[in-house]
Amino acid sequence: MKLLFMVRSESGQDTGTMSQQLLYRALVSAKWVSEAIKSSQTGLAVQLLDASWYLPKMKRNPRREFEERHIPGAAFFDIDQCSDRTSPYDHMLPSAGEFAEYVGKLGVGSNAHVVVYDASDQGLFSAPRVWWMFRAFGHDAVSLLDGGLKNWMREGFPVTSQKSRPVPAEFHATLDNSLVKTHEDIKENIESCRFQVVDARSVGRFQGTEEEPREGIEPGHIPGSVNIPFTEFLTEAGMEKSPENIHSLFQERKVDLKKPLVATCGSGVTACHVALGAYLCGKPDVAIYDGAWVEWFMRALPEHIISERRWKNL
Repeated sequence: MKLLFMVRSESGQDTGTMSQQLLYRALVSAKWVSEAIKSSQTGLAVQLLDASWYLPKMKRNPRREFEERHIPGAAFFDIDQCSDRTSPYDHMLPSAGEFAEYVGKLGVGSNAHVVVYDASDQGLFSAPRVWWMFRAFGHDAVSLLDGGLKNWMREGFPVTSQKSRPVPAEFHATLDNSLVKTHEDIKENIESCRFQVVDARSVGRFQGTEEEPREGIEPGHIPGSVNIPFTEFLTEAGMEKSPENIHSLFQERKVDLKKPLVATCGSGVTACHVALGAYLCGKPDVAIYDGAWVEWFMRALPEHIISERRWKNL
């Protein structure tokens, strides 16, 4: 499997012209990972990361599960630990220095091909967040294990409880600010409409009819945003849909991949499925609203919280 591939994508605001660009392969198969573990066929040091993370209501302990069962050679990436611990919002991006120090301790060097997965029931849930984080910090050599640990085990590949002992490595990080949006950016966009906003939460949370999983946060959405639940990018088996099917999904929701696009969700995790889907269609520049709905709800004016029903805090 080639790790770099050429894509033809539409570019320009209204020209409809085609451009070519070289992108790093975002998805790798279980078979490819198995062979890469055994050999150095890629020419790069392959580093596996288990980036499992769950909402509190799921009552799952990802670190404990990792210790009990993970892909041989993987290290555990803690999304909450590798974050801006001073922020009042969940797992906001850390500084470039903090990210470099954290992943370096996991054995990830600047020459590594990073492969990220998680152990969710969906196949992939939180891993795309870490895929996006590496890209945001300038490391393009990062892929996702298609189907996650769920499909890895379904295909009969081994897991282990052997303790992970990463060898520290040197990693250099520089934040690409174009891949991150702030509350101020989203607020200004309500009037300017400079970019499209896609929300990856469930339909009920987006519409305001289903409770949010975090206490004190009510459901609803940002004015002008479009809803594409992250699960719609996945097949029933938990594999990523084909670029053709994903392109059709964006078209059905009237999202124009020729124009700027920003993704959001509850706390910046499943939004990265939108960025991944667009990337697979040849659009690698989708930014994430890092504070996402939690920050928006806490800071926005009441008229900028669109909901089909009135909740106690509105």
